[in-house]
Amino acid sequence: MSATAIYESAWNAQPHPSLIIDAQDRIARANSAAEVYLGLSERQMSGCDLARFTGEGALVGSMVQQVRQHGVSYAQHDIELFWADQKPRMANIQVAPVDGQLVLLQLQPRSIAEKMDRSLSSRSAARSVTGMAAMLAHEIKNPLAGISGAAQLLAMNLTDEDQELTSLIREEVERIGKLLSRVEQFGDLRPVSRDPVNIHDILNRAKLSAQSGFAQKVRFVEDYDPSLPPTPGDADQLMQVALNLIKNAAEAVPRIGGMITLRTAYRAGVMLSLPGGGRQSLPLEISIIDNGSGVPIDIKNHLFEPFVSTKAAGSGLGLALVSKIVDQHGGVVECESEPGWTAFRLLLPVWKETR
Repeated sequence: MSATAIYESAWNAQPHPSLIIDAQDRIARANSAAEVYLGLSERQMSGCDLARFTGEGALVGSMVQQVRQHGVSYAQHDIELFWADQKPRMANIQVAPVDGQLVLLQLQPRSIAEKMDRSLSSRSAARSVTGMAAMLAHEIKNPLAGISGAAQLLAMNLTDEDQELTSLIREEVERIGKLLSRVEQFGDLRPVSRDPVNIHDILNRAKLSAQSGFAQKVRFVEDYDPSLPPTPGDADQLMQVALNLIKNAAEAVPRIGGMITLRTAYRAGVMLSLPGGGRQSLPLEISIIDNGSGVPIDIKNHLFEPFVSTKAAGSGLGLALVSKIVDQHGGVVECESEPGWTAFRLLLPVWKETR
């Protein structure tokens, strides 16, 4: 193995998010842990001023300057780190001279595993209603059809005033039928088709659909990694996932100044532990970020469970279905939320040609 290959392997094997800052205070390198923690790929950060992400006069920039002036390492503990549009996070920060004017900036999150631990818990959430879905389809939908038919027959011999009641019965039967159809999707255990899917095509279609309907007054910001490879899966199902998440975001943002960011990135270091000790690489990250009020604290840990909803009239099935579809595609879905900032992230595998 060449010296360059050894360096790259060692650099990306570092467990802590690490950056190399050049003489002009620009980001020269970012390891895999930094890409995951900071929510941006090395390509997106490389060549950019550090202040663009931390803000002018930030403590991080000040520490970098001190290292250059005095040539010694500096460390600060329990610092609230602000980075681009990410939520503030507590971290230990260490800055050290490397070579010439290059500076190593290392971040030590209090709990770097917290994000993946929370996302893995969603894998079993949607499965809990699979058996119930089959029962509902047979035991409830058939009687509902009978109730609707009986209401239509009654309407033929009733006054206009009484016909309003039969119309109400038919409308409620239709509403319950639609709800059951959504629940019934959990009972579909057929294997997902595996075709190469362009994530950007999915996001663009979902955005156009949203802009022509429920998100007409929302400002969309697109931040795509143009080199993102395809993912294996069913385009229609992934479209449903994107639409569900964008719809939730559109309903959460303020009426004035509502903004949704659609972002993609390649995270080479993201791995998922599988039953039996295997590991699955999930380098494709799709983020849908909104500036809404955030997810209530009391349901954060149950957000992807069936019948859990932040809306008074919500069914609580949208995010559970998202979790099921993403799980069937071999990925994970997670949510981070604070007041004024919510991010749903999908982590998916890369399409591999079979021979």
